[in-house]
Amino acid sequence: MIERYSKIALLAALGLFMGLIAFNNVTDYGSNFDFVQHVLSMDTTFPGNRLKWRAITSPAAHHAFYCAIITWEALSGLGIAAGAVALWRVRRASSSAFNGAKSLAVGALTVNLLLWFTAFLTVGAEWFVMWQSQVWNGQVPAARMFTCVGLVLLFLKTPDADLPVCPGQGTPGAA
Repeated sequence: MIERYSKIALLAALGLFMGLIAFNNVTDYGSNFDFVQHVLSMDTTFPGNRLKWRAITSPAAHHAFYCAIITWEALSGLGIAAGAVALWRVRRASSSAFNGAKSLAVGALTVNLLLWFTAFLTVGAEWFVMWQSQVWNGQVPAARMFTCVGLVLLFLKTPDADLPVCPGQGTPGAA
């Protein structure tokens, strides 16, 4: 039972964390908007950077990118939290039921991994060469998030066995 509770707790914590990230980005919009604006504008990359033709300097595009990131964070966080709820509901069920209920969480975690890997590490770091900026480089936080979410996904995907039947109870895990 402890492994099932651990998986549910990690999902719930990650759902809460993503919810707080999205909430903070909405309620303190300007702080991370500056990050997105500078990365897309490529205004702090190396002098003479021959890739600056990729820069996007339109404020409307900056807001669109940022709103897409916030939406991505919020939806993946809600999906992760809903995955935790789905697992909570079948926590005492058979292994096939519990393992089958993981699909929502697996999908939401994958969507979240795609956020950090695609939006930040691929588009931000490589297309807009964020790695060249001394100030607006979010590679380390994105890699940290990718690692944390990936570890939760790997742990979640470990198969769960049927719960032992408690003597005299006839109910799995009733102790």
